[in-house]
Amino acid sequence: MSFYTSLNGLKNAQTDLGVISNNIANAETNGFKKSSTAFANLVAGSSFTIPTLIQGIGATVESINQNFSQGPVEQTGAALDLVINGDGFFTTRAAVSGNTLYTRNGAFELDESGYVVRGLDNRLQAFPTDATGTVTGATLQDVKIPATNAAGAQFAGVTVAKDGVITASFADGSNVAYGKVALAVFLSPGGLRQEGSSNWSATGVSGLATYGSANSGLYGGLLAGALERSNVDLSEEMVGLITAQRNFQANAKAIDTATQISQTIINLRT
Repeated sequence: MSFYTSLNGLKNAQTDLGVISNNIANAETNGFKKSSTAFANLVAGSSFTIPTLIQGIGATVESINQNFSQGPVEQTGAALDLVINGDGFFTTRAAVSGNTLYTRNGAFELDESGYVVRGLDNRLQAFPTDATGTVTGATLQDVKIPATNAAGAQFAGVTVAKDGVITASFADGSNVAYGKVALAVFLSPGGLRQEGSSNWSATGVSGLATYGSANSGLYGGLLAGALERSNVDLSEEMVGLITAQRNFQANAKAIDTATQISQTIINLRT
């Protein structure tokens, strides 16, 4: 039995090493959230087994938990680089597939059509507003800024306020709001499915998204001209890496010891 108990330990240590390695690899990934491995012990026994004689049969991986604590903030100066100071996720919609993704990476930019996007085609979602920034509806929509305003003046720049109102400036001096950034929160964010590129999607475990405006209620405020970096602490991960390595070595040693004992018994019988 000791062989299989130690084998489980090797597999668990390997999983832990994989999770830590992924954290370290993404130490410079904007909006990345680190994970940790939780283990549970396995006990073999029945109602007729004396409790003081149960030795256990090893451990198993219980879960890999995501940590959504805030990462450090880096100033960039770009108008569409956004940070959420507090709870919430940016909501984006893929232009081709229509899939909804959530992210903490606020590295947005304007594409050739005037849409505010992150990555290839993930368009930022916002509440519709009138020209002054007052919300006029609850249905989320793509943020699109035209090249010219109604008077024909050329687009000159864009700003995002702390409450999420996106305002475009034009060459004639006019300012027009084109939406208010919608933030999403979840009852159980740890249940979100990782989709890569600092994106998550909702699952039955996470629950449905609840949308609201930045800087109100549960939702954090927005800071323009900055990005949220990975929340990975390299010092902490290096300590965890050494611990996982020692666990792996100890389980390997236990297998080696069990092999030597078995060999000794075989030699005695022959």
